[in-house]
Amino acid sequence: MKALIVGAGKLGFKLAGSLLTEGYEIYVVDNNEDVIENVSNVLDVFTVCANALDFGVLKELDISTFDVVISTTTNDEANVILCSISKKLGAKYSIARVRDPEYRRYLDFMSSELEIDKIINPDYTTAKVIDKYLLKKYQLYADELAGGKVKLVEFNIAQDLEFVGRKLIDLSAFKGLLVAAISREGRAIVPNGMTELKNDDVILLAGTAEDIEKFDRNYSGINKVKNVRKVMILGGGKVGFYLASLLINEGIEVTVIEINKNKCLNIKEKLPAVEVINGDGTDINLLEEEMFHTFDAYVAATGIDEANLLMSLVVKRAGLYKSVAKISRTNYDGIIDKLNIDAVFNTSYITASEILKVIRGSDTQAVSLLLNGQVECNEFIVKKGQIVCGKALKDLDLPSGVLFIAVIRGDETYVPNGLTVLKEGDRAVVFATKKEVNAMRKLFRHESFFQDVVDIIRGNNEN
Repeated sequence: MKALIVGAGKLGFKLAGSLLTEGYEIYVVDNNEDVIENVSNVLDVFTVCANALDFGVLKELDISTFDVVISTTTNDEANVILCSISKKLGAKYSIARVRDPEYRRYLDFMSSELEIDKIINPDYTTAKVIDKYLLKKYQLYADELAGGKVKLVEFNIAQDLEFVGRKLIDLSAFKGLLVAAISREGRAIVPNGMTELKNDDVILLAGTAEDIEKFDRNYSGINKVKNVRKVMILGGGKVGFYLASLLINEGIEVTVIEINKNKCLNIKEKLPAVEVINGDGTDINLLEEEMFHTFDAYVAATGIDEANLLMSLVVKRAGLYKSVAKISRTNYDGIIDKLNIDAVFNTSYITASEILKVIRGSDTQAVSLLLNGQVECNEFIVKKGQIVCGKALKDLDLPSGVLFIAVIRGDETYVPNGLTVLKEGDRAVVFATKKEVNAMRKLFRHESFFQDVVDIIRGNNEN
């Protein structure tokens, strides 16, 4: 399988790394020499420093041989044109990143008329994820799979003596839940019952909605679950604009603080129900004037990661119910676990999850990148002929980095064990560390796929 990624920014770089683990032959094109050099030094991919809209470059790459073309440059129009041209020249599948709010209403039309398979707006996608978190009655950041029947939460144990220094097997708090992974100092660990928890560990917990809600009530530090009715957003850029529009439609009272006057005017014109304040949202005096402590939630969504993390931390310490930050870089993955912020949303990880789901096709129902992108959780539908179908999990010879979290059979949801036999039509929620993603996906390929490969190899050898 061959993939062309045009634009080696944060999203392009993340996608290149993710597709590498799945066995793709990756080509990365960018017109910035420094960017290309960085990619070459870090990833085992083919790199080209050039303008991908140059027909000569596409011809030299032999674009018709590529299975997927993903364009993630900072220019929406260039992304659309490149994906359209690539499809017309023979590429099998194309995905374009389009961020301008003006285009959002026409994405389906553009996709159809220009023969682009998928157009993704990272900022709108991120805003939807944040909106979903704010409106859920959870304090812990949660992701949902299997139509909400299975939930994943990231829980920071901080310095809580109820957890620190104790082994997982001795903790009754996790009854009914599965500890899928632990993030420690920015590194993902696959635990077992004898694993001892340490200060600031972040635990990835999986379980049914009922069990997760019970754990959240008992251990999130919130005595009373409350509805979010008032939200303050720092930053009136694309994510802030989209989030404000989503919240207003839900009947939430929204205040946006933005230092750029033109952005303020744009929001007020298009979202008249939103209260807009033109000022420096990092000025604590301004926040106090606006009585930020009366809000239920605070979202820092500027284009500066450092400002978002700092202000979310400041506001959380002031006692707000939910305080979250939007970031786009991975520089802070090692310290985020130590911050007392309810949730941090990385635009690159969220968008990469969406794109990976599209690329993997109909067998994969959902993809979630968790613990700073170090682990994946996927939802599959078990089909006849797949390696997992009709076999007990203990007979699958699973690598240590692959774990079946839940099985949904009809209306029943349960945590499987080694004796569990998956049946056709089951929905399986499976966790995998980054390096074992490909091993996880192989389990859901048809057994005939591998026989076909063997037959091809044998035929080539005979010739």
